[in-house]
Amino acid sequence: MPVAQKVKPKHPYIASLKSHWGGSPIITRTKFPVRSVVFYVLRQGMSPEELLKEFSHLSLPLVYDALSYYYDNKEKIDGTWRLKNGT
Repeated sequence: MPVAQKVKPKHPYIASLKSHWGGSPIITRTKFPVRSVVFYVLRQGMSPEELLKEFSHLSLPLVYDALSYYYDNKEKIDGTWRLKNGT
């Protein structure tokens, strides 16, 4: 039986562009930072559906891909969050 290879998940709706938010990951075609999704959903307790009511240009697949990206890159994103917020 072959050994399972570690496959890096793909996040089709996430990009990092130096021209947007200094290279922090954003939701493509929106300029909405992944860290903002994390802030509203995970830190403020807003549901993804509530987030869509506030930011109607987003969709559930975009929000869930941003959350998935966060969990796959938690240390990196939390590290930049601490640097920017001084905690």
